Amino acid sequence: MQLYKQHQIKIYNSLTGQKETFTPINEGHVGMYVCGPTVYSNVHLGNVRTFMSFDVIFRYLKHLDYKVRYVRNITDAGHLENDADAGEDRIAKKARLEQIEPMEVVQRYTVDFHNILNTFNFLPPSIEPTATGHIIEQIELIKTIIDNGFAYEINGSVYFDVHKFNETHDYGKLSKRKLEDLIHNTRELDGQSDKKNPQDFALWKKAEPQHIMRWPSPWSDGFPGWHLECTAMSTKYLGEHFDIHGGGMDLKFPHHECEIAQNEAAKGQTPVNYWMHANMLIMNGKKMAKSTGNYILPGEIFTGENSNITKAFSPSVARFFMLQAHYRSILDFTNDGLLASEKGFYRLMDAINLLDSLKASPTSNIDITSWKQSCYDAMNDDFNTPILIANLFEGVKYINQIKEGSATITSQDLVILKDTINAFAFDILGLENSSKNESGTDKLSGAVEILIKLRQEARANKDFALSDKIRNELTAVGIELKDGKEGTSFSVN
Repeated sequence: MQLYKQHQIKIYNSLTGQKETFTPINEGHVGMYVCGPTVYSNVHLGNVRTFMSFDVIFRYLKHLDYKVRYVRNITDAGHLENDADAGEDRIAKKARLEQIEPMEVVQRYTVDFHNILNTFNFLPPSIEPTATGHIIEQIELIKTIIDNGFAYEINGSVYFDVHKFNETHDYGKLSKRKLEDLIHNTRELDGQSDKKNPQDFALWKKAEPQHIMRWPSPWSDGFPGWHLECTAMSTKYLGEHFDIHGGGMDLKFPHHECEIAQNEAAKGQTPVNYWMHANMLIMNGKKMAKSTGNYILPGEIFTGENSNITKAFSPSVARFFMLQAHYRSILDFTNDGLLASEKGFYRLMDAINLLDSLKASPTSNIDITSWKQSCYDAMNDDFNTPILIANLFEGVKYINQIKEGSATITSQDLVILKDTINAFAFDILGLENSSKNESGTDKLSGAVEILIKLRQEARANKDFALSDKIRNELTAVGIELKDGKEGTSFSVN
């Protein structure tokens, strides 16, 4: 039996503001679309946090034996400055400033994006379409929206008529905004715009003479609107109605709101059953900003070359840190938080690396079955990774108790313990196995083993003062000795 038949997932749906039981449109299959990066600069840590949340969701759905088609796009054209319908194309501007071709910009930062995500041990999506690769689909979509009466062409540009759409539909239902309020809070058009109303948004923009990135269309040589791209790509690969659409909280309005409007205007139905949004990342209690220095690039975490952190951290430690907050919670990125996560991460890895040395007993005095269920319960409750991690540390406690001889476990329960903690730590959370010893040098392990032998000799000679001194001195430098039936082991904190 497939695992998904045994586990009922609850997802917080941004559209309804409630947790809802997840029921895919087609049993055993999940279609998931996540808005990818606009590739005009190095991927920032907030992006990484969002994509990591959906990487874990993707991993868990696959673990439950769902067949998942995960589509995450690359925006390589059409995203103007300030997310508006005016200003320069972000990629074209970067190309102009660096005096290179726009597609060189796209290539450079797409490679950076992939490299960073690979370093963090992300699974690749099933499909990674680009906006420029789907110009034809976008033009056809615009034609349909015009034919249905929800868009108008003027001076070579095409705009979505929000007011006309709202007469028969609910524009703002995702972000819980009312058109009347948007009208009240919007300045009048200055006469420079072709729009009928300030709330209308571009489906196609006529390119100015200096605009490099342009394509022919029935209306003008120009480029597609940013919102349109995701509608075209999501429906092409997932169908007109699919299961999950995700992205950062900042995309809820206007981007995702406009996607819903475009789909309903073109297809006559809402496109997505479950809208999911990952919350923002701040740093040291404040918004990240290059201008204030309260900023860090993902690669700087691994080198330690940033004044906001005191040392380098491994990708898995950084990943572990981010997953200790729920994806819908604001995450405060701090040096102290990373240091604490590093200790926790290596404590988890040290315990996992002890699993093969554990000895089975005729009986178990720990309830492994209930513990395993608690791990699934955490992920089934809107993918609650912090609760899952707390449950994994309960497993760490069991491992250490078994090692020390204060708990017993049968061979059957030991298999469940091993399989469960490995599946959740590595397959689902996406951590990579390492120990503190491996991250430093093998010489440390050898030196500690010598001190353990000296301590054993001291105890055999009843020289308890020396024995205690060795233990205390090691503890003082972060090396903890653990005495058990199988001998003495150590961990580095």
